[in-house]
Amino acid sequence: MIPSQRDLFDIPRERVYLNTAYMGPMPKSAIAAGQKSYAAKGQPWAYDVKQDFFGLPEQLRERAARLFGAQAGDIALVPSASYGLATAARNLAPQRRSEILVLDGQFPSNVYVWQALAAQHGARLVTVRRRSGQGWTEALIRAIGPATSIVACPHVHWLDGGQLDLAHISNTARRQGAALVLDLTQSLGALPFDMPSIQPDFAVAAGYKWLLGPYSTGLLYVAPHHHAEGEPLEQNWIARQGADNFTRLIDYTEAYAPGARRFDMGERSAMQLAPAALASLDQVLDWGVDAISQTLAERTAAIAEATAPLGLADDMIERAAHYLTLGLPAGAPDDLLARLAARNIHISQRGDRLRITPHLFNDDTDIAAFADGLRAVL
Repeated sequence: MIPSQRDLFDIPRERVYLNTAYMGPMPKSAIAAGQKSYAAKGQPWAYDVKQDFFGLPEQLRERAARLFGAQAGDIALVPSASYGLATAARNLAPQRRSEILVLDGQFPSNVYVWQALAAQHGARLVTVRRRSGQGWTEALIRAIGPATSIVACPHVHWLDGGQLDLAHISNTARRQGAALVLDLTQSLGALPFDMPSIQPDFAVAAGYKWLLGPYSTGLLYVAPHHHAEGEPLEQNWIARQGADNFTRLIDYTEAYAPGARRFDMGERSAMQLAPAALASLDQVLDWGVDAISQTLAERTAAIAEATAPLGLADDMIERAAHYLTLGLPAGAPDDLLARLAARNIHISQRGDRLRITPHLFNDDTDIAAFADGLRAVL
């Protein structure tokens, strides 16, 4: 168990923030790194080409690889989950009349891209729904069959917090020859990822939630068998071999930088964002994802226990440890979130469920204040 890390964040004592799945606050160390990087842009003559253009991205790649359980050369730097998913779609060609599987209520960025790909190739987008009392894993496993060409899913469903058994899903998909594309935005950094047993084709995570980084940063894992012939979304200069030699940039080449670097976004060095992202990743790695996950499991369990007397049901099948979605009792006010915000309590609501996603900055005082606030407004 990791004790409360509130002193590492700029969160006032009276503020109860339980909304990491919406926006993870950056640690003070990342804020300081970001402020320093913005100040540096005021004196651009001081940039070090080797470090700022190339060293910094490689540091990010190495930290990201540790989270994925991969090699640094398997990681591309992207600005968003949608960019990473579009990269995956660019490099997959489903057969005509085959099926691309997504989950009911899946995040839009992980649906629109597959709608477009299905239309382009004459494939069919299939939405997998779960029955009452059924978990997402069982529902998806039952849907995978000989016609499946791509399985596109998250590790944790963003609406209800249901966790998927990705190893089981991967094994089933591989037996059918289907590609596996994962959106880890709601899990990477808070839930261990077992790369050897999952082995996705592509896996992406936006950096501004559980990775506690700045907006417009993201990480993309690309399996090695997609490297050599993979087609990037952009034809930018920095993803080519020899790009570090600024005096020879017009010696145009068809050769890409090795590994997944060919899939990097343009302006991947992101000198104003990358230092903050790096500081946040360092903090997450310093805590350790296993320890984070175990600690957040205790936090969500304590919140569920504190709110149970109010009639909020913790009844999600196979709920992720760091994610709590509580069914609202009948008669709950329509403006519940606004009433809670007026009491300095911040959560999300998705349909008829409250989404409560704490992190290490939360403590017993927050849990008590949240329960008291709910009691007052329900």
